[in-house]
Amino acid sequence: MERKTIHSELEVKARQWLTERGVTLYDIAELVYYLQSKYHDHLTLDVCRHNVDRVLTKREVQNAIVTGIQLDVLAEKKQLEQPLQKTIDTDESLYGVDEIIALSIVNVYGSIGFTNYGYIDKQKPGILKKLNDKSTGECHTFLDDIVGAIAAAASSRLAHSTGEDILIEE
Repeated sequence: MERKTIHSELEVKARQWLTERGVTLYDIAELVYYLQSKYHDHLTLDVCRHNVDRVLTKREVQNAIVTGIQLDVLAEKKQLEQPLQKTIDTDESLYGVDEIIALSIVNVYGSIGFTNYGYIDKQKPGILKKLNDKSTGECHTFLDDIVGAIAAAASSRLAHSTGEDILIEE
């Protein structure tokens, strides 16, 4: 049974900007698989992608995506005032606002997301390693945390599912 989905303008823009910044749903699904495969014997990337897709339907997530990406883009174009420009350019370790925005995504599926997020933020596998590469000239101060948070939220959504729910697409 095929389901038609109507996406809001905000959701369309959030998804578009993720893609434009080099992040696909499968990139995030790979992070979910990284976090959850040891807990689910028959987990597939398609199921992980489905959970990422469901997380992206949440307005709180969409707002975090567009806000964070817009700040990264403005920093990349050197359009922020100092000292904020330098802070975001260098992803200053004590800044923390990027993590606060990410935590608004993590909260969508409960407290287990905090553990998932903290772990993946430290490990930086897959797309997170690429987004953290400062040598590219691109600024992903917010995006790396947002992508990690989306993966953590999708992992939490999976963790809250029953065994049968994992194998069945909605």
